Amino acid sequence: MAGHFLDHIDLRVSDLAEARKFYDGWLPALGLSEIVDGEDQRGYTIPGARKDTPFVCLDALRGHRGGANRIAFWADSEEEVNRLGKIVVEAGARAVEGPEYCHDYTPGYYAVFFQDADGNKWEICCRTARVR
Repeated sequence: MAGHFLDHIDLRVSDLAEARKFYDGWLPALGLSEIVDGEDQRGYTIPGARKDTPFVCLDALRGHRGGANRIAFWADSEEEVNRLGKIVVEAGARAVEGPEYCHDYTPGYYAVFFQDADGNKWEICCRTARVR
């Protein structure tokens, strides 16, 4: 592992402008003061952080709703994503997607997505996979 286990927290929000008011008010105070905006997203990370530094993302993409958050864990390699993906399936994960390349995210993004019995969303990802 890269010295941490958390990759990112993907907070699904229904109104990005409203969510920004709240999260802009306290995430920077935690040190997540570098803000990166996308069309339907807003990311918070540590200024000057490396690519593998955990971050929080507000995500208002079409079809996403509040309360449908996803927490992503870091893996060092595709092989580690595959290994952990098998373990979560054996443990009873539901709604499993992948492992797969997520070309729409970033180059080299490889992940397995799954839910627990209550519908909580989880992900294990690697950002340094071979780009295919």
